[in-house]
Amino acid sequence: MAFTLRQLQFFIAAAEAGSVTGAARELSISQSSVTEAIQALEDDLGVQLFERMARGLLITQKGSAFLRHARQILADVATSRISFASENEPLKGRLSLGVTSLVAGYVLSDILRRFRRAFPQVELSVVEDNGDYLQHLLIGGELDVAVILTSSVKDRMAMNVETLLVSPYRLWLPLGHPLADQERIVLGDLAGLPLIQLMVDEIEESTHKLMSTLHVKPDVAFRTRSVEAVRSLVATGAGLAILPSLVYRPWSLEGDRIIIRDVSGDLPSVQVGLAWRRGAPLSPPALNFVRTAQAGLPER
Repeated sequence: MAFTLRQLQFFIAAAEAGSVTGAARELSISQSSVTEAIQALEDDLGVQLFERMARGLLITQKGSAFLRHARQILADVATSRISFASENEPLKGRLSLGVTSLVAGYVLSDILRRFRRAFPQVELSVVEDNGDYLQHLLIGGELDVAVILTSSVKDRMAMNVETLLVSPYRLWLPLGHPLADQERIVLGDLAGLPLIQLMVDEIEESTHKLMSTLHVKPDVAFRTRSVEAVRSLVATGAGLAILPSLVYRPWSLEGDRIIIRDVSGDLPSVQVGLAWRRGAPLSPPALNFVRTAQAGLPER
């Protein structure tokens, strides 16, 4: 029997929550509904999507690959609805977009793929830069819309801001790390441990503020602007990382496993969304880009 869109929604929720309990709570449904949906998907696909652990679910490599397909399927369905709801005449015109480096590979690529499919005759130009400069371009009218970390937008009076995704920070560890088996992890447990620090957008500042609250500071073993470098270093045991779930993937490029755990305490979160100049009406291409983003931005 072919899988349903509802089963895909339940599977994605379980993958993001890391447990049946968390997925059921997020969706406001019974745990048995989530369990049955996952089992039906595994039977239909003929693969194991999760390893059942005492403390929750651990997504498998095939499960991680299917997760990307599941998100694309749901996003494509949402985009199709937008496309059919639009006017009969194909949309034309120009669209100037801005994006920060962190958001470009994890959010914008998905939105652009769906927007191009729905509105192939719109001419696109994209500028990648830091958030402050993109906000300057928006206010000056040089960009129509920017996909940025909305939590770092400074001049709220000059811009309309819509947050589409909130991504909490979590602890990244290599498989088999002693902290992974603790019932409860607190920030103090990281004191003196090697830390891999990502130097992108507001991540560096947030991590620095977080670490400043500790009496014994972690040892920053490596600083990098590459998320893939963080993944490889964490997976091979060079250090731990505290990063938003948005950029988490369970495997490094070398095929080594990375796991994430919640940390008790006040961890920050990253907000991702759209910004455009206040008081300036959106052009039809910009308006439809906003609608496309609203319809199918996947939670991480």
